[in-house]
Amino acid sequence: MWVDIRVQAEPLDPLEEQATLWQGQPQVGALVNFIGLMRDFNEDAPVSRLVLEHYPGMTEKALAAIAAEAGQRWPLLAIRILHRVGSLAPEDPIILVAVTASHRGPAFRACEFLIDYLKTRAPFWKKEITPTGERWVAARATDTAAADRWVAPGVEPPG
Repeated sequence: MWVDIRVQAEPLDPLEEQATLWQGQPQVGALVNFIGLMRDFNEDAPVSRLVLEHYPGMTEKALAAIAAEAGQRWPLLAIRILHRVGSLAPEDPIILVAVTASHRGPAFRACEFLIDYLKTRAPFWKKEITPTGERWVAARATDTAAADRWVAPGVEPPG
């Protein structure tokens, strides 16, 4: 399995990044991705900017461990995880998680697993800029519940 993990301040082009995962690789039967975008609200309040911080080295190591776990659970061909840091504006892509496999089932499950685990296990800190000032974004119980569905290796989440 091939893995590409990047944490970067530079903008990312999700379409270009996806295309390089399947073009010229006829063994790929499925490409599933998730693109997280910066939105202009959170908790019913307007947000004009999002500042993402990380701990270089530690963040990439955590992302690699999450990708390795996905590769142990499903027969995947490639995983690409790209995560932005720095200052972002509404509509900017924040994250791309893309997975290729020979078949769609493993690709869908692995992509969902990766984003669920990234939301709870990856060391990123988010600060929102709002009309009333700056605020740090706390972890959501819904994100933790989504990741908890995958606790036992080989166990598929309900539903």
